[in-house]
Amino acid sequence: MSDARQSAWKAIGLHQDPTLAELFAADPDRLAAFSGRLELDEIGILFDWSKTHLTQDILTDFETLAEAADFEDMRRKLFAGEVVNPTEGRAAEHAALRGVGKESSVEESGALLARMRLLVEAIHEGALGEIKHLIHIGIGGSALGPALAVDALSRDLSLVDVHVVSNIDGCALEQAFAACDPATTLIAVASKTFTTIETMTNAESALKWLGDNGVDDPSGRVIALTASPEKAVEWGVDETRILPFAESVGGRYSLWSSIGFPVALGVGWEDFAAMLAGAAMMDEHFRDTPLNENWPFRAACSDLYYSRIRGAQTRAVFAYDERLSLLPDYLQQLEMESNGKSVTAQGQPVDGATAPITWGGVGTDAQHAVFQLLHQGTRLVPVDFIASIAPGDELDPAHHRILLMNCFAQGAALMAGKQSDDPARSYSGNRPSATILVDDLDAMTLGALIAFHEHRTFANAVLMGINPFDQFGVELGKEIARKIEQGGERFDASTEALLKASGLGG
Repeated sequence: MSDARQSAWKAIGLHQDPTLAELFAADPDRLAAFSGRLELDEIGILFDWSKTHLTQDILTDFETLAEAADFEDMRRKLFAGEVVNPTEGRAAEHAALRGVGKESSVEESGALLARMRLLVEAIHEGALGEIKHLIHIGIGGSALGPALAVDALSRDLSLVDVHVVSNIDGCALEQAFAACDPATTLIAVASKTFTTIETMTNAESALKWLGDNGVDDPSGRVIALTASPEKAVEWGVDETRILPFAESVGGRYSLWSSIGFPVALGVGWEDFAAMLAGAAMMDEHFRDTPLNENWPFRAACSDLYYSRIRGAQTRAVFAYDERLSLLPDYLQQLEMESNGKSVTAQGQPVDGATAPITWGGVGTDAQHAVFQLLHQGTRLVPVDFIASIAPGDELDPAHHRILLMNCFAQGAALMAGKQSDDPARSYSGNRPSATILVDDLDAMTLGALIAFHEHRTFANAVLMGINPFDQFGVELGKEIARKIEQGGERFDASTEALLKASGLGG
């Protein structure tokens, strides 16, 4: 670590530690300074980080850290399509899919998406016969992103019934089979390399299911979503039903590519395009806005302040909107696979904590499960609340009023606490939270929300000096699983006993 980076981290750690109540009391303009709106056409998003322990002085020191970390240049490289993934020698061009990035990459991405649009609209018009169901098979980012978007956007209208299957456990695939009519079902196989064992095993079983149930040409029902189109051809998919995406688009950042096919098919191209547009607006905000007004950067400062300076090991995300019930799962992969590293981008040991454990749930369910620990437990857990002003239902407005009141009350209670002569009924307070409040949860705001977290993750990585775009940590377990399948390998006594007990070993 450079002397400038060490000096910046030291300065951040030397600040006084006033309570949240004291911070508000000392600065009548704190709310205005630590909250703001980002406008997305006719609707917007409110970001409120005032209930965190950030101060202007701390943010100034983080800006000094950003300068020492070459943050501006790394951000420029990201959008210029230059290498930002040094271990694999790759760019990370997910923003180009949204129209923000290197001109040639934006043009190439636009052409690939236009091809996808033609196929989606042809299917809707009956080119492949009557299609009522889609079984989308992928894993990791190839499944989590589509599952989140489909669940969030298809509650009011679904043009095609989409089932996302990622687990190799056959129960997951059988559940999708039970909900679909094979005569009117398409299969989407989403794999960057078209070799992922879980995905390809599930795909083979899906083809067999179609054939066993009277479909004459099962492979004719497959749409391939991949960065390796030649592998899809070898597997038997017709070139006209292969939707490629660029090698420079990582799996957990691939929702915006052909991996978003189930979103476009399920809810229509108009919504998918609006999701891209919302993400592009966030791209432009992150790319063009000075750091002292930049919301992904500010969120990253808060993340690092709590994980590195205050020792928080986790960060909780609670969506007070049923349509975002899968968001915590999505963010787990985005943040923990990106930044769960122990070496820098130069291969040196990191100098402090990297990604915290991301977890969460849906309000108000979580209030009756995990909020006990958040209010009275011994661990520091920064919390993000996410909610929508407009309801997602047409029931009595009392439902949504109660939902929002609970969301805002939890943040207020975490900050204020309540003292009691009875220790069991005492709340310490001074517990941090941030709130993201959208005017309405539609496709555009969903796109902006996801892109916000992508850039927040990138900002965290740059400030820590790590590479967020590789994921070698997932490989060792796969390697050992292959050795078990091949046989002839000896393992530790516990693993040997488990293999024998399950019938997998000798």
